[in-house]
Amino acid sequence: MNFQRGRMREEPEINLIPMIDIFLVIIIFLMVSTTYTKFSELQINLPQASGDETTAQAKQINVSVDASEHYAINNAATTFNSVQNMSQALHAAAGEQKDPTIVIHADAKAPHQAVINIMEAARLAGYGRITFTTSRK
Repeated sequence: MNFQRGRMREEPEINLIPMIDIFLVIIIFLMVSTTYTKFSELQINLPQASGDETTAQAKQINVSVDASEHYAINNAATTFNSVQNMSQALHAAAGEQKDPTIVIHADAKAPHQAVINIMEAARLAGYGRITFTTSRK
C-alpha cells in the first residue's frame, strides 16, 4: 500500500560548505605544523685547532677549451687525442703536487662533451678538485 501517493518526494541535499571549512582547517594545520628544515636536529661540534694560517694556496692547473674544441693547459696548446693522453698532460702540468685544483675555462659555445672530456681526464689523473670560471655581464 502506498500511503504517500500524492506527496512529492524531496531530493536529499548535501551541504558542502561545512566539509570545505573542515578541509581548510586541516590544510592550515598541516602547513603550520610541518617543518621543512631539520637543522635544529643536528648538533655539530666542530673540531678546534690552534696554529697559524697558511698563505700557500694549492696550485691551479688552467685548462681551456674553445668553441672549436681546441684545448690548452696552462696557456700551452694541447692536442686532444684521448682522455688518457689528456690525463697524462694534467699529470705533467701538476708536477709533484698531489691534488691541484683544475680550473676549466670553457667557451660558452664549447660542446658539452669537451668539458666532460676534461673532467674525465681529471678523474683519471686522480684530481678531485674541479672548478669552472664564468664572466659577469
